[in-house]
Amino acid sequence: MPGMRDVEVRSRASEALILLVILAVSLPLITGYSLLILSGFSKSMVTNLDPSSFYPTLMNWILLLQGRTAQFAGIRVNIWGIVANTLVVALGVSALVTLVGSLTGYAVSRMNFAGRKHIMMLLILLHAFPGSVLVVGVAFIYRMFMPPLEYIRFYSFFYVIVARAAIEIPMATWLMKGFFDMIPWEIEWSAIVDGASRFRVWWNVLLPMIKPGVAAVMLFGFLAGWMDLIYVRTFLVDRTLATFIEANAEAEYAYLPLVAVAGTLYLLPTIIFFIAAQRLIFTISVSGIKG
Repeated sequence: MPGMRDVEVRSRASEALILLVILAVSLPLITGYSLLILSGFSKSMVTNLDPSSFYPTLMNWILLLQGRTAQFAGIRVNIWGIVANTLVVALGVSALVTLVGSLTGYAVSRMNFAGRKHIMMLLILLHAFPGSVLVVGVAFIYRMFMPPLEYIRFYSFFYVIVARAAIEIPMATWLMKGFFDMIPWEIEWSAIVDGASRFRVWWNVLLPMIKPGVAAVMLFGFLAGWMDLIYVRTFLVDRTLATFIEANAEAEYAYLPLVAVAGTLYLLPTIIFFIAAQRLIFTISVSGIKG
């Protein structure tokens, strides 16, 4: 029918227009990241799209994996230790955000208590505050509980993980609440009638039913810890990839293609996440926002 064909043509035209707009908006970011990655495989920084400025080499990656942060100055660092520090922070934030977010999400979804609606409003308000605004207050608490010097390294890791996770927990709680809201009450009550405690119901019955939500919160928590710069720079004794890249990008002796390699390594978890978790992100956008 002509009418149906017109509607279909208009729908495809609208989709094509939306894709073009998204591509146009994303083009500067795509170009910047592409130049960064290309610079990591070149003998000199690729600052434009001119093919003549690209000189292929793998030496930059070899230098980084050897911990040689300057090509000629003979400066070496433990790059694997820096990667390990970044993983400790990222995995710690991920674990804490997932645990607390799923527990509090279950509480506000299933338990009727005084101030429940106000808590939900407060969660969104807390998530709206950027982490940089809270640094002064967080630094005050850091100094208040500072241990003896022999424990300061462990304390700095612990404190960065807790402080960074605290910023992500409100949104994690909101997302987890949306997933718990999707589960019928009858499933939970049947387990409680059979003698299961609330904690057992949460762990053995409900969490296995919302694996996409748990996985999403874990991934977002991991990326938050992996990409953090402000808190690790302010409180962490050891270096992570973020502070390593910042320090070498500003150093006079820096070999910038090697910094580009470190930046590419720093981007890998984010790239892998968004390639592998597209369906998961769609599930969150559809299911995890229910209030």
